[in-house]
Amino acid sequence: MSKSLTKKTRLNVVQVLSLGFALVILSGAILLSLPISSSSGEYTNFIDAIFTSTSAVCVTGLVTLDTGTYWNTFGQVVIILLIEIGGLGFMSLTTFIAILLGKKITLRDRLLIQEAMNTFNLEGLVKMVKYVFALTFTVQFFGALLLSTQFVPQFGIVKGAFYSIFHSISAFCNAGFDLFGHFNSLVGYSSNIIIIFTISALIIIGGLGFTVWLEIYNYRGSKKLSINSKMVILVTISLLVGGFLLILLFEYNNPNTLGDMSFKDKLLNSFFASVSPRTAGFNSMSTDGMTMSGKLITIILMFIGGSSGSTAGGLKTATFGILVLTVISVLKGREDTEVFERRFSKDIVYKAFTLLFIAIMIVMVATMILTVTETGQSFINLLYEATSAFGTVGLTTGVTQQLSLGGKLIIILTMYCGRVGPLTVILALLNRKKKTGYKYPEGKILIG
Repeated sequence: MSKSLTKKTRLNVVQVLSLGFALVILSGAILLSLPISSSSGEYTNFIDAIFTSTSAVCVTGLVTLDTGTYWNTFGQVVIILLIEIGGLGFMSLTTFIAILLGKKITLRDRLLIQEAMNTFNLEGLVKMVKYVFALTFTVQFFGALLLSTQFVPQFGIVKGAFYSIFHSISAFCNAGFDLFGHFNSLVGYSSNIIIIFTISALIIIGGLGFTVWLEIYNYRGSKKLSINSKMVILVTISLLVGGFLLILLFEYNNPNTLGDMSFKDKLLNSFFASVSPRTAGFNSMSTDGMTMSGKLITIILMFIGGSSGSTAGGLKTATFGILVLTVISVLKGREDTEVFERRFSKDIVYKAFTLLFIAIMIVMVATMILTVTETGQSFINLLYEATSAFGTVGLTTGVTQQLSLGGKLIIILTMYCGRVGPLTVILALLNRKKKTGYKYPEGKILIG
């Protein structure tokens, strides 16, 4: 009886997480479709409203309507609130509110938080939620403070402060929404070191994961980091450095991107172009004008994404690290996947490859359907769009604004799957472990 009850509870946890995101998206779409949200004071097409709401809650940044000009202040506030909820997770938010109201956090609540935040155990979850909100608001405050030194002189105190807060939240949550209008993102600030580095820092901090930052914060006392944090930091640094060098190489002489910039600006914008695909979605140079090689490396970075338990999406850095280490171990003839004098269980390796397969299938299916619905677009641009949606990135080569109704629906589903789907599948795998008590005889098959 207890086993069936536990199984039912776990299934409900997955359902609550999936349905919770859907309800938040629907609520946001209803608000955005109302006349009080648009600059024109007219109703917004519900498909565009739900597209924007999905993009905000899934912290993606792909938009069919220009955020800076189409929506009024109320609509923009709704969007940034959806981004904050999507970045932190609605379960973390409801738990935090319950803590403020002095309500008791039940075991079921703790199970939901554990699944939502992708942590190892139930111990200290309430304390972690408090830490997550403290870190979030502190980082966003200082990010907004730095951005205000640039935006307040340009836009005035009220508008400049609003711009600073909006973009600080958007960057930390790896959302990529901006208010500069005409789908230009940060192109007009490509030479501004303070803005580019501040946005970059917010993206990296938000994409590392709350568990990693908690360990870094406590490092002075414990003098140790978990294997998970070491893996996340190693892969993150490798991707940032590798992406920076490759984009600098591919785009150095491209007149549509870095070609006409000074050497300092080339370094600055190559670095930012390596940071932003970690599911953030801001761009400081033309994405459509990039070389084929530049687009391809961006697609790879978008697909990998950020870290588990963070505001970022994608395959995740630790998963990518496990895959690479497994390949290295096989090539070296080792039986186990190893790093930092530790080995990983076969279950973790199997789940990493399963997630890779699922992620590739989602992107490929979305791309194939888009080739049917968006006949005037090149394959590389459609692959770029599908990967951006799955990785909840928000970068686009201009395809988003030209999507047909069918294309919009596909991108909406892909963004939702990218934020909820693969995670749900992995949770289902974790919760449905069965021991048969027997093994079949070993079979042989030719590989390679």
